[in-house]
Amino acid sequence: MLMPPLPLLSLIGNTPLVELTRLSPKPGVRLFAKLEGQNPSGSVKDRIVKAIVEKAEREGRLKPGDTLIDASSGNTAIALAMVSRQKGYNARVVIPQGVPPSIVDLLRLFGAEVTWCDSHAGMKGAVDEAQRQADANGYYALSQFTDEENILAHYEGTGFEIAEALPKVDAFVAGIGTGGTIMGAGKRLREANPNVRVIGVEPRLGERLQGLRSLSEGFASPLLDIGQIDGRFLVDSASALKMVRTVVGTEGIVAGVSSGACLSAALRVADRMEEGNIVMMFSDGGWKYLPSRPWDATEEDAAALDETHWW
Repeated sequence: MLMPPLPLLSLIGNTPLVELTRLSPKPGVRLFAKLEGQNPSGSVKDRIVKAIVEKAEREGRLKPGDTLIDASSGNTAIALAMVSRQKGYNARVVIPQGVPPSIVDLLRLFGAEVTWCDSHAGMKGAVDEAQRQADANGYYALSQFTDEENILAHYEGTGFEIAEALPKVDAFVAGIGTGGTIMGAGKRLREANPNVRVIGVEPRLGERLQGLRSLSEGFASPLLDIGQIDGRFLVDSASALKMVRTVVGTEGIVAGVSSGACLSAALRVADRMEEGNIVMMFSDGGWKYLPSRPWDATEEDAAALDETHWW
């Protein structure tokens, strides 16, 4: 059945859950990926930006022409710029040095104002700078790292959708970034199956993966309750990129680098299971990274790759 014309923001969510039939290492283990790259701006972050902005609108904290600001290493910034364009707001983003040029190009195409933050300051430095600008200029700060609406969007949306599509989930694998996805969707899936294992994925210390954070860097999102996570896997950039090449070569899915990291972790989880269903988050598509050609990298390029925010 053909869909009628719809407002763009109504297309956020209800993303496909697909089985990766060629990648399971064992007959009894099934792998599934939630394709968040199918959201309008190309990532899972559309969900939380829409939720946070619309909550602020309901509470009367925004008016047409206001400026929205947040700190991001990429996907939230793009989602913020897109939602702002749709709703008539201005967008400003604080991003660390090392973000791929194609992401910066997208932000400028959307008309977002970009402030660079010293990469050595880390994400905490970017968050602090965004709040400083908001306080000084009267901007509305989304505060994705502290707003509970982030978790709620994934509890009511992502987690609900997965549970509806696949009633029995034995393991859920998601990146550790703001904590919203793994906390919200993980809680919903645990309500459906108390025995589900919620597995977090983070980059190795010193490496940068688009949307993910290493807890060893000393910055943990206030939304993250580490006690609700059953296990954590560390993945390096080279392994994540290898899995990106693998999934496009076997399943025909062009996924982002954090998706490759989740696939790497999911395969390690699968090695420890004899049977069951594993759902992993593919938080964005890989199209916007193509100009940087990370897929062509060799092991000798690993040091250079780790200077870029791929997660």
